[in-house]
Amino acid sequence: MALESCMILLDNSEYMRNGDYVPTRMEAQEDAANLLVGQKTQSHPESTVGISAGTELLVSPTDDMGKILSALHGLPLKQQEIDICASVQVASLALKHRRNKNGAQRIVLFVGSPLSGVEPRALQKAGKQLKKNNVAIDVVAMGELEENEGKLQDLITAAGAEGRSCHLVTIPPGVLPSDVLISSPIVHGDA
Repeated sequence: MALESCMILLDNSEYMRNGDYVPTRMEAQEDAANLLVGQKTQSHPESTVGISAGTELLVSPTDDMGKILSALHGLPLKQQEIDICASVQVASLALKHRRNKNGAQRIVLFVGSPLSGVEPRALQKAGKQLKKNNVAIDVVAMGELEENEGKLQDLITAAGAEGRSCHLVTIPPGVLPSDVLISSPIVHGDA
């Protein structure tokens, strides 16, 4: 795989406490993020991964697995709902100021809470901003699928461009997200 800097945006809202994924959405998300971190860092020696929870940047893009894994496993649940547009902007800024400017930029966004307060226009604007900055985005939707899928598809469509692919992967309840992601284009790239 090619050199890539990736930001993983985790959802740490109260909705992640739900038990529709084994054992909870939060732990299933951590397992899937752990899989992604391992795959991204092992795919190329200079690839970097960063972790963000909501608008809080936990680890800027780095190749230090210790920093990344400690940020993944010490994630507390927050009372407030996530602001996807602001989270994407924070991740985009972290990618803009990364150490190694070579290679592609990608954001992997986990969404496990309803996007009832988010306007589709705001998501489209965030997607167009990503497209302008040459940042690809992949979205992993867990739970609240009926409400979120249309809005998330608008984000993916606005961010997609020729030569750069963006993906939306929906995880049905009761299935481990890591099992679905292992065979998805998010892990395997566009091959």
